[in-house]
Amino acid sequence: MTISSDLKAHRERLVLDHFADETRQDFDAVLATFPHPHYELIPSGEVHDGTDTVRQYYIDSRKAFPDQRHEIIQLRHTDDSVIVEFWLLGTHRGPLRGLPPTGNAFRCRMIALFIFEDERLVCERVYFDTLTMMRQLLAGTPPEMLPRLIGGLLGQPEARQAEPAY
Repeated sequence: MTISSDLKAHRERLVLDHFADETRQDFDAVLATFPHPHYELIPSGEVHDGTDTVRQYYIDSRKAFPDQRHEIIQLRHTDDSVIVEFWLLGTHRGPLRGLPPTGNAFRCRMIALFIFEDERLVCERVYFDTLTMMRQLLAGTPPEMLPRLIGGLLGQPEARQAEPAY
């Protein structure tokens, strides 16, 4: 199947608007690009489905990275998707899943699949290397703090030191 140039242009415009609205943190406009917002983060296995959960994801991520922004590298079209390769950048200024703000900046190359049914955006699915981001965020962290911080990121309770037996 080959998509028409009009449909291709419509999809590309919607994706570019989506990116621009995210950077401006105009979450109402971003959410309006979907008939039913659905967002998947493949590295963490997170699925945010519906307006309220996707909005909360945006709010939480911008608390952690208030200056989050994108640099688009390339867009590609398939029959049912627009594939966007981009850099995601930001500075860690707020909590991120148990990781207190480090003040470190990150730059991580990513791919997002914007999946369509005709002209309707039905899913944004994002792929990236978590280690690339974490290596930058944790740079300069004292080694003795890493187990607790990484455990928090993984949702594991802090390990307790064994009480000495007397």
